[in-house]
Amino acid sequence: MHATAAPTAALAPAWAVWLRKVTSWLSQDCGGGPRPWKLAWVVNFQKCGTFVFLGALMAWYGNTSVGAWVYLALHGTYGLVWLLKDMAFPDPNWQKRVTVLGGINAFVFVLGPYWAFGWLLISGTVHPVYPLPDAAWYCLCISLCMFGSVLMIAADAQKFFTLRIQRGLITDGVHAYVRHPNYAGEMLIYASLALLVWHWFPVLVLAWVWLCVFAPNMALKEASMSRYPQWASYRKRSWWLIPLVF
Repeated sequence: MHATAAPTAALAPAWAVWLRKVTSWLSQDCGGGPRPWKLAWVVNFQKCGTFVFLGALMAWYGNTSVGAWVYLALHGTYGLVWLLKDMAFPDPNWQKRVTVLGGINAFVFVLGPYWAFGWLLISGTVHPVYPLPDAAWYCLCISLCMFGSVLMIAADAQKFFTLRIQRGLITDGVHAYVRHPNYAGEMLIYASLALLVWHWFPVLVLAWVWLCVFAPNMALKEASMSRYPQWASYRKRSWWLIPLVF
């Protein structure tokens, strides 16, 4: 790592700056007034509540199918893993206090729709017919979710503990070949859940979150990282999300 130079915020693309302003206002500042809770509390409520919510759905609809149990294990346990991560090495970006309406918006428009994935499957609203035999498809979804969880945890842990020692550009570990491994991990997790449900609605939700939340965040991060002297060489030898692809 090298000493930081003056930031070059002007490098941030206009579309990313605009989307960040819109989503930040909706989830943090909307309505004004008191800021009674942290954004992390809203996120953790949804993440931790997922296991209970899905279990309640299974009881309500009397659905004890293999698919329902697999979905509960993947999505529900991921929420508990997220809580453990937040307790061990919290992300400063989630510690901002938000307005009441901002917290509600964050839940309704970003976090809440994830719960609809499980409802579609467990309620019997969809009866997915997978391209592969069910057992093989479950194996694929479980593998993607596990790999994504480990990648996300490893990336966030490396960033948290590295920056505690020295500020700078992180170019080794899980960041060696992918510049946004935490986002790549999250995307693998939710892609696995969408594949398990096998319905158009999860695809729509993921498109909204990935294009309007993840993409601008990554573009702004790229602009921020460009202020480091080793950025040019790091960018040349690394990939945005998927090695050898993108």
